[in-house]
Amino acid sequence: MPKVTIDGITVEVEPGTTILNAARQIGGDVVPPAMCYYSKLKGSGGKCRVCLVEISKGSDANPNPMPKLQASCCTPVMDGMEVKNMTSPKVQDMRKGVVEFLLINHPLDCPICDQAGECDLQNLGFKYGAEGTRYQEGRRTFDRIDIGDKIQLHMTRCILCYRCTYVADQLTDHRDHGIMNRGDASEISTYIQHAVENDFSGNMIDVCPVGALTDKTARFKSRVWFLKPYDAHRECTKCSGKVNLWAFGNEVYRVTARKDDYHEVESFICNECRFEHKNKADWTIEGPRKMEKWSVINQGKYMKAKEEVKIDTDKFLLVGREEDRNRLSMIAPEKTKK
Repeated sequence: MPKVTIDGITVEVEPGTTILNAARQIGGDVVPPAMCYYSKLKGSGGKCRVCLVEISKGSDANPNPMPKLQASCCTPVMDGMEVKNMTSPKVQDMRKGVVEFLLINHPLDCPICDQAGECDLQNLGFKYGAEGTRYQEGRRTFDRIDIGDKIQLHMTRCILCYRCTYVADQLTDHRDHGIMNRGDASEISTYIQHAVENDFSGNMIDVCPVGALTDKTARFKSRVWFLKPYDAHRECTKCSGKVNLWAFGNEVYRVTARKDDYHEVESFICNECRFEHKNKADWTIEGPRKMEKWSVINQGKYMKAKEEVKIDTDKFLLVGREEDRNRLSMIAPEKTKK
């Protein structure tokens, strides 16, 4: 089995494994980000370019470095290959440039976008984005269209990752939408706004890395960090029935498929589970969903008990600023009289 070294960590993988999946076996910061690749969708990858890495050694048979950065999602591992991701300044500069290109036409409407708080592009923007933009031309704009009674398309947010088209190709018996036009006029659309109607169309919402495809039954109802996510399941003849319920109190706001550490769906779910069962009584609750430490959802402290914060007022009076001491005198006047 070939061995590959990524950022100084060596791992042994199956033949044909890509650099990205080899990095996922290691885990942590070694894993390159991915906006278009989806392990469960055949043919995905190679479009967004955020997963480019530097190959400093091709293999034991050919130790020469590759002159250009390579897409880790579609480059297979060779025995003895050495790869740089986080340890390469060239890769970090490239990733900043790719994020800048992705944000050129993006409307940056995070304050009103339903994807805010669980958006891969938002995460990349915080990590690699610049404070300002050098782009002076007008952004491309599209009208919002309904592609069914449950899904709305915001093409202005789309980064053309093609994931939603792969979902329709591989999960359903026919596809009603695709890429229209060419170049900077390319857009996801349907023929004369024909409705997308099949039992698994809702999975397009889950695989979309931005807020281009949104759930009309949950739009603008609540921010994701105000909701409490639960792992739940039900008996379903169409899919696995394993989902995440997003609830506020006893009210279920939305239902989504469960996702792994790389924001990929563990098992696709049907539209009946997603849209027609918004009652907790329809589900068997397994427990709270475990979120990533950095997730904005986790900032609500849903996954851990709050600890009482105690202030040493005596020490505070000695080292605190004058305005802080005045504020403390209103809270604990007995301390300030000493």
